Amino acid sequence: MTARIVLLVTSPRLPAGLLTSAAWDVVRQHPVLAGAESELTTAVRQAGAEVTVVDGPATQPLLDTVAAHGAAVWLAGPAGDESLARELGLRLAREPGLAEMELMYGSWDPPGARLLDAVAVLDRLASPGGDPWKRAQTHQSLAGYLLEESYEAYDAMIADDTDSLREELGDVLLQVVLHARLAEDLPEGERWTIDDVAGGLVDKMIRRNPHVFAGAQAGTLDEITANWERIKRAEKARDSVLDGVAFSQPALALAAQILDRAARNGLTTPLPNPDAEPDDEAKLGATLLTMVAKAREANLNPESALRKITLTQAEKIRETESQPAADPR
Repeated sequence: MTARIVLLVTSPRLPAGLLTSAAWDVVRQHPVLAGAESELTTAVRQAGAEVTVVDGPATQPLLDTVAAHGAAVWLAGPAGDESLARELGLRLAREPGLAEMELMYGSWDPPGARLLDAVAVLDRLASPGGDPWKRAQTHQSLAGYLLEESYEAYDAMIADDTDSLREELGDVLLQVVLHARLAEDLPEGERWTIDDVAGGLVDKMIRRNPHVFAGAQAGTLDEITANWERIKRAEKARDSVLDGVAFSQPALALAAQILDRAARNGLTTPLPNPDAEPDDEAKLGATLLTMVAKAREANLNPESALRKITLTQAEKIRETESQPAADPR
């Protein structure tokens, strides 16, 4: 039988004992070595296997173990021990017949595993000994940053810049995770965690999508939307169709959302007459609201429309600035 060295790689983001059946077989059947004590070495010992911790370079101890037992298992560290794999590979290439090297994944990262890293990093930064600036923040002091990062993500979406969007969504995620970490330090009875945030989201998505999770029938997109709104109304038990509207959002977007909420709930309210308003500001506001209503009827987004034309105007201003100044003579 060919001698073998098994480099066993596991996910540092999963509990140490969650290994595949094949991984458990090799650690129970062959000598196991590792570069340091860890939760994984503890789990392997608790399963009945012996683990030898190597102090220093591991290539020769592994080869000696293979020579004595015909096989050896190396519990790779979180980084995968690439330098050891490279050194072993060169040694085995120079001396054919010593052993064959095999890479085995005993566990691997599930989708979303790096979110656990984000939680761990923000916990370190917001804990004693971490970043003083983050530790000094509150939900209120960070409010503007959430808006700023959201707008930057919006800019990337409008520009169809997917690379920038990935980065900007990371900045939005930072705000979410940081707010959740700060909430862990609230007084007893007010505390919540990132798991509470994620758990609430999961529960909401399952409740509001019965056509996916509960076998409910929903044919068209309009039917799915109507079902969502019905479930949402039952959950919130709100007094008004406008409850839940973010009144701090930009005025054009706010006007469009309010008109849309009213229309979707069958409510018709006359728009103000600009000519009947008492002053110029009120007349302008009434005129803008009327224009928002017309945009909605035409299936246009007034916020997006004004933003687009304003950015075009900004480019014209930059072009004007770049032109040589006119000769005053």
